[in-house]
Amino acid sequence: MEFLKLTDNRLVDLLKHGGVGVLPTDTVYGLVCDASNAEAVARLYQLKSREQKPGTLIAATPEQVIALGIAQDEVRHAAQFWPGVSVVMSSSESLTYLHQGLGTLAVRIVAHQELETLLQKTGPLLTSSANFPGKPPANTLNEAQAYFGNTVDFYVDGGDLSGRQSSTLIRVVDGVPEVLRQGSISSFRA
Repeated sequence: MEFLKLTDNRLVDLLKHGGVGVLPTDTVYGLVCDASNAEAVARLYQLKSREQKPGTLIAATPEQVIALGIAQDEVRHAAQFWPGVSVVMSSSESLTYLHQGLGTLAVRIVAHQELETLLQKTGPLLTSSANFPGKPPANTLNEAQAYFGNTVDFYVDGGDLSGRQSSTLIRVVDGVPEVLRQGSISSFRA
């Protein structure tokens, strides 16, 4: 297990080689892995004890989302809500390992410069809040370590994130956005 910074190139290498770890996202601490690596994704879901509740895909650009396999039309419609808002969109069968057979996946272009720079190097990451189901999200690295200990490959310290909320989550039906979870972008109203 390693303790790294968002700007550390070793973090890029760990993620590109299937590493799973905890880092500060643009909202809360997240358990993350390379979204294109099915084995890493399976490990992340196993660590979180998640079934039928996919994580969120985070990316630096809409083009990264398209390159992963999300339909260009879906991305084009969601782009008006980015950065910062997670948008639930249809996902292809080729991404079943990400969406766990549900056919949809929340996707967010991040609103954080250092994280965006990391994502430009790694490509999209799958993330889920750094906690166990039914437990509060980790606000500090110590809290994240209490959940995951040595079961992850790395930790990135972003300080105390108390007061931060999960992302605002929406879906768009017939062109009309519906708020599924009010979160970090409190001014967003559908």
